[in-house]
Amino acid sequence: MTTQPARNTQPAPLVIDGLDVPVLTADTVVVGTGSAGYCAADRLHDLGGGTIVMVADKIGAGASRNAGSDKQTYYKLTLSGGDDDSVREMAETLFSGGAMDGDNALAEAALSARGFLHLVDLGVPFPQNRYGEFIGYKTDHDPRRRATSVGPYTSRSMVTQLEKKVQRDGTLILDECRVVDVVTTTAADGTRAVAGLLVLRTDVPHVPSPAQETETHDGDGAAPASPYLLLRCSNLVYATGGPAGMYRTRVFPNGQWGASGAAYRAGVHGKNLTEWQFGLASTKPRWNVSGTYMQVIPRFVSFDAEGGDEREFLTEMIDDYGALMSLVFLKGYQWPFDIRKARDGSSLIDLLVYRETVLRGRTVFLDFTRNPVQDTFDPSALSPEAYDYLERAGALTGTPIERLRTMNEPAYQFYLDRNPYVDLTKDLLEVDVCAQHNNGGLVVDAWWQSNVAGLFPVGEAGGAHGVYRPGGAALNSGQVGATRAAQFIAARRGPEHVSVLEDAAFAVAAAPVLADARALVAGATARAAAGEPENVHELLRDLQALMSEKAGPVRSAASIGEALTQVTAWLADYEGIVTASASSRQSVNRTFLVRDTLTSAYVYLSAMQDYVDHGGRSRGSVLYTDAGGDLPVASWGEGAGQALDLPEIFRFALDGGALDSEVQEAALDDGEASFRWRPRRPLPEDDDFFENVWRAFRDNGNVY
Repeated sequence: MTTQPARNTQPAPLVIDGLDVPVLTADTVVVGTGSAGYCAADRLHDLGGGTIVMVADKIGAGASRNAGSDKQTYYKLTLSGGDDDSVREMAETLFSGGAMDGDNALAEAALSARGFLHLVDLGVPFPQNRYGEFIGYKTDHDPRRRATSVGPYTSRSMVTQLEKKVQRDGTLILDECRVVDVVTTTAADGTRAVAGLLVLRTDVPHVPSPAQETETHDGDGAAPASPYLLLRCSNLVYATGGPAGMYRTRVFPNGQWGASGAAYRAGVHGKNLTEWQFGLASTKPRWNVSGTYMQVIPRFVSFDAEGGDEREFLTEMIDDYGALMSLVFLKGYQWPFDIRKARDGSSLIDLLVYRETVLRGRTVFLDFTRNPVQDTFDPSALSPEAYDYLERAGALTGTPIERLRTMNEPAYQFYLDRNPYVDLTKDLLEVDVCAQHNNGGLVVDAWWQSNVAGLFPVGEAGGAHGVYRPGGAALNSGQVGATRAAQFIAARRGPEHVSVLEDAAFAVAAAPVLADARALVAGATARAAAGEPENVHELLRDLQALMSEKAGPVRSAASIGEALTQVTAWLADYEGIVTASASSRQSVNRTFLVRDTLTSAYVYLSAMQDYVDHGGRSRGSVLYTDAGGDLPVASWGEGAGQALDLPEIFRFALDGGALDSEVQEAALDDGEASFRWRPRRPLPEDDDFFENVWRAFRDNGNVY
């Protein structure tokens, strides 16, 4: 019988690649301190899943804590009123979004109430009436009233309460750790399994040369702290968020980067990577301008590069006053860019903003101080839906800011509390069509385990969604995925089931990963020491600009090909061209961050190219330019149904659900992306005979 390495709260040194490296051992490492990561740690603790360590690049950063919208939504099973609903019906709603696996849809529906009520018990103040019903409302792509909210900071409230619970549990949380690479082992049959994780500690200086790494001491004679830390484990819960760093025009908060590249290098497959969600958002500060911000019908204006030549540009294309007002109002309900609504609906607004910012190089703002088109607001021109809503809200008169403060004072106050500060009573609000969420991600099975044994992508890192999803489904998916992963680890991958590697085997597995990291930094810092200008920050900016211009909400086979050619070249040459200062912790940190982002961008662009080659057309939140398609048309006046005078880049053909029953999976093998298309997994058939289910459940976890 072999002796298991001790699980320690303090790292123990181990000689790997000729270097003394601190190694911390745990059964499960949770990467990421957002709501999904904290949920996984919380559940693992309560389920007795073994020792747990959490790591994050910056605990206070990330989308859960810093992103939101006018009324950030949590989507769950109906828990109020007399409306019909069931687990199966909610699963069918999720499944109907296209390209979503049925077992994930059923699990998200089945565990939605459990995840939601757990948050309630932890202290998230979801509204309930005096009888205890949790009141809901209808969100986008939702046939019921399953949505609920605690306001613009729903996810922040979630992460705050989950964090308190994890801290009460005493779980070790390590901050300022940049993911470098996943350590894996490969079995004789080619299957891979998690063995650990290499991170860069960004809270200590980097030693520039291997000799100094082993010989340099600080003032009291002690060896300097190693900038590298290895975490040895059997399980990784990968809650790193989506690869937000790929895009320049994004509403993801500063500090949300993702770490998907390391997963792809470790052999984890991707799923539905083409399916990004885009929407109108303010850029300074970053925030979704959904809901009330659009329903009060602000004025859209643009300026040239010098800040002059003000234009109320929507009127150039939408020359009917009532239609313009009604389409802007609808953006509140229909906030994400939806190609199905671009032909003659509210998503035409997104395309016109995109034309101003990307094609014309202008800057777009929302003006809440004046009414669109004319000084006096004329509600009689509104569509019945818009008129009735504003009438019930008591907001049929005044200016947009007066309507906003009447309907939703906190939405106004929000921008007063941000950096930069914006007072909507007098300031214009800069906006653009921004990357907001990746519906695809790393592949997951019914228990949120990837194709690499022991690696569980949860939250936005995991590709659990389809092409469309109800608003708020992402928050529920993160809680469900984390819970499912914790259940499976506790039942099948705890310390009594799966052993961490012993010292010698772990050193063998980790050595090439560590050697590669050291060589990358040594080359980058040596070039800087030799006088070459530092370029790691410039590379990141250039990549982000390229992705937003060529692979954002409007794409074509040509633009994707151009971007892929450039990213492939950058990635192939990266080890020889990246230059970073050894004396700058941020510079060394970004050496790994940029490599990770380039890796993700290469896989994502390759997936977009493969999607087009597979016959994919415009769907979800993306317009693929198609010379054989149609331009958007007017939905108003005498010219209704006639094509608008828009650039040919906006000519498209709808997918029409042609690929809804298929899932695209991506793999990175020896630096080359490859793809397969498979049928999506169907919704599981009901097995609701009680005695059978009870027997399986009693039999020590046959449900797993």
